[in-house]
Amino acid sequence: MSVRKIVMILYRVLLPTGFALVLWDVFLPGYPFGWGWALLPLLVAFPLWMFVSRTGPRREVLDHPPVEVEPPVRGRWSAMNSPATKVPSHGTHAYGQTYAVDIVAEPAEGHRPAFAKFWPIVRRSRAFPAYDEPLFAVADATVVHASDWMRDHLSRNSLPAIAYLLLVEGTVRGLGGAPWITGNRIVLNLGDEVYAMYAHVRRGSLKVKPGDRVRAGQQIARCGNSGNSTEPHVHFQLMDSPDLDAARGIPFTWSEVGVPANKETFTAAPQRGAGNGATSQTAPADEVPPSQRSA
Repeated sequence: MSVRKIVMILYRVLLPTGFALVLWDVFLPGYPFGWGWALLPLLVAFPLWMFVSRTGPRREVLDHPPVEVEPPVRGRWSAMNSPATKVPSHGTHAYGQTYAVDIVAEPAEGHRPAFAKFWPIVRRSRAFPAYDEPLFAVADATVVHASDWMRDHLSRNSLPAIAYLLLVEGTVRGLGGAPWITGNRIVLNLGDEVYAMYAHVRRGSLKVKPGDRVRAGQQIARCGNSGNSTEPHVHFQLMDSPDLDAARGIPFTWSEVGVPANKETFTAAPQRGAGNGATSQTAPADEVPPSQRSA
């Protein structure tokens, strides 16, 4: 077990313990110990989180050129929280997010609901053009993880809703760890210790399962709004481990697109010769991508 993994486990144990002890001391002051001891787990949890959040990719990753893969979507999209604008793109190295990018569908000008100050407080997921858009494998790969049981919640794209997300919902999800932050997700093993992760997948939309072999350009699921998300969008990243607690980010570039900067609009065209279906673990060797035959 890596040091990074151990630190994340300790963090998730100490943080709720600290909150529980503080509440205990509020309602039963001085029993069984004083206020200072109640705060101790929180004081220890903070530097543990800072260690994970500020520890970036390994040196060999920094010295390596970005891994080129196909875009995970088709059509017209725009980027948010892009590594082309800042690194780490989401303000933290935790969960392998160093070079992660968020993208939202922009099929035409004015078709995506704008951020609201006060009203409507929330919107249904279907109001956003990214919702239910197909997601595609970015390379020939093996499915390592696939989950789609979490619900797609209402949007958080107003001032009251974003305040709720940051102060309440985000904190609770953080206590639950990576699964509750990413929501439904897919992790693909691209080979050479490179893994692709898709977050916020739509509930019930999976077309693959762990162990399946997929071809670049094959549809694997649909975009949703599960997990720690303000609106339906695709969160995509490459990392060096399928375990998000231990993972460190790996830089990527999309074929014929590159890495779009924040607010930059791009169009991803269908890949020529894309695969049409997953192959099971028992598929003949000649039906498995060459890069995966040694897996």
